[in-house]
Amino acid sequence: MTDVELRHLMTLTAVVDEGSFGRAASRLGYTQSTISQHIAALERAVDGRVFDRPGGPRRVQLTPLGQVVHTHAAELLAKADSLRAAVDGFKAGEGRLTIGTFQSVSSTLLPVLVRRLLDEFPQCEIRLSEEEDEFDSPDLSRVDLLFYDLRIDDADVEHIKLLDDPYLLVAPRGHFPDGPVELAELDGAPMVAWPPDCAQPALEEALAGSGIHPQVVFRASSNEAVLSMTRAGLGSAILPWLAVHGAGATSDETLSIHALRPAVAHRELYLLRRAHRTHSPLAARAAELTAEIARDLVPRQALVTRR
Repeated sequence: MTDVELRHLMTLTAVVDEGSFGRAASRLGYTQSTISQHIAALERAVDGRVFDRPGGPRRVQLTPLGQVVHTHAAELLAKADSLRAAVDGFKAGEGRLTIGTFQSVSSTLLPVLVRRLLDEFPQCEIRLSEEEDEFDSPDLSRVDLLFYDLRIDDADVEHIKLLDDPYLLVAPRGHFPDGPVELAELDGAPMVAWPPDCAQPALEEALAGSGIHPQVVFRASSNEAVLSMTRAGLGSAILPWLAVHGAGATSDETLSIHALRPAVAHRELYLLRRAHRTHSPLAARAAELTAEIARDLVPRQALVTRR
């Protein structure tokens, strides 16, 4: 049997349903000669007649071979319709999107991104992965997009720069006068800090490079835990703006937020995805929206970093 075309199977089904080549032609928008050509091509493909043609007003009838072909034609056409619907849905942004994230992104950029994606693509499924230990050496094969605060030295990773995330000093209210705090005041001072992973080592190296060696008295990976220890008076904390903003610390009356003078080199926030790959319409749109949302945050940064 040679290759059978779906359009010929559609014609076969229409002839069976309508009972004649003429009515099938009207239903499909073809000429009757085109219907005859399709059936002839199908009969060549299966090497046998699929219809008995009694002539006159009587309905055409399937041959035994035609009955076999018609049974499988229905299955194939249903699968083709399912494939067409799946392709159309994929192009319209349906499907699953897996995003790797971390806490300060999850409380700032991410809620806006998810809301806008669901507004545009109500049928999409968004999954989040927020296990930061897995992202010390990020595996992009497990996610479509990954928020990250370091550049990865890998030609197979595409970096989309989202924003510079300046560091701020968070202290118990009244510990420092209002306004910027001189970096030198932090040398030997008690400090609450993140564990030494991701961008934290770069921060501590920058401080050391300026001759500043705070006394780290407590480390916690949770932003809220760091801030709680700061409220309790264990020490100050140096956190990026996004973490401070996401935790609501700027409106916390028990804490004060200060710019550092001179400023410490900022953290850089990226959206990572696999390079040299074709991304789904949903993933591509998510990357576009993320960049827009990050740009909208920049003016809000300025309001705090001038303090």
